[in-house]
Amino acid sequence: MIRFIHLSDVHLGAVPDRGCPWSHEREEEIWETFRRVIAGIRKNPVDFLFIAGDLFHRQPLLRELREVGELFASIPETQVFLVAGDHDYIREDSFYRSFSWPQNVTFFASEEQTCVEIPQKQTFVYGLSFEQPEIRTPLYDECRPVNKPGFHVMLAHGGDVSCCPMDFTRLAGAGFDYIALGHSHKPHMVSRDRIVYAGSLEPLDRNDLGKHGYIEGTYENGSVKLRLRPFALRSYQNLVLTVGPDTTQYTLEEMLRNEVMKRGGRNIYRIILQGRVSPDNILLPERLHALGNIVEIMDESCPDYDLEELYRQYRGTLIGDYIKSFDKEGMTVVEKKALYYGLQSLLSAKVLTGGRKRL
Repeated sequence: MIRFIHLSDVHLGAVPDRGCPWSHEREEEIWETFRRVIAGIRKNPVDFLFIAGDLFHRQPLLRELREVGELFASIPETQVFLVAGDHDYIREDSFYRSFSWPQNVTFFASEEQTCVEIPQKQTFVYGLSFEQPEIRTPLYDECRPVNKPGFHVMLAHGGDVSCCPMDFTRLAGAGFDYIALGHSHKPHMVSRDRIVYAGSLEPLDRNDLGKHGYIEGTYENGSVKLRLRPFALRSYQNLVLTVGPDTTQYTLEEMLRNEVMKRGGRNIYRIILQGRVSPDNILLPERLHALGNIVEIMDESCPDYDLEELYRQYRGTLIGDYIKSFDKEGMTVVEKKALYYGLQSLLSAKVLTGGRKRL
């Protein structure tokens, strides 16, 4: 049986949520999580470590390559295969071109696919690296494994229009036992146990929701079996807080505190406020930023107006005409906000001027 780990999009050097209080912690955590993966392999060696691009967030510094090289050298029983992606592509002056990797590391240093055979494991590994930040040619679609028995693995980075597009139907029929993909930060299977995006090792921005880690796999008797091993230190989560006519600023903040306590204080949250609040009640969503790692607040709540009753009351006035102008189904959040903010202003003006006269 062959055991392997497939990871991608580590993005060493990235600073997620730059400008937020926790951003520098996240920069170091990305390195720390990568070191933890290597430490795990050191304790429980696997046959192969496949890294499908964007190990670095940008051109690697020489000292960074040296550290990564030392980490790989610390797992000599594991053969490491590595390609450069669109973020850490091999430009002309890249340190990738002159760096000497440990003996157990194969770095695919060209934009032309090559095959490396590991006879003792009856394994063939195929790969190519980006030499430019954007590739619009489908470099992988014509690739085929050599006609020899064994475990045939291809490392591929990309899959969209500007980043090496791929015909996954063609690749599924190409004959590879496993295609280790990188570029998409969301782990998912394109073809079950055959063509897989490992996703980013750590989530890198507010849209990287869900579990993140790496793929553990085995190959035996022509069959590949995989599982995603969650390994990230934190996660980005959407947290919906439902408000009502009786919700006050205090109860809103308590709702958030309780949810953060249940879900974990290290996680990073996008707060989504929903529901209907009393028109006389003023909530200050911006104050929620102080209660946790809050990367964004989306206020989708609206005042608890009875629009039909208001229209009957103010029919024939500017307020009534304004309500009627929004009388349609399927209003967007922005349109609803415009309706309620405008209505609040018009009703305030009515109070200030007095009476129901046409405004």
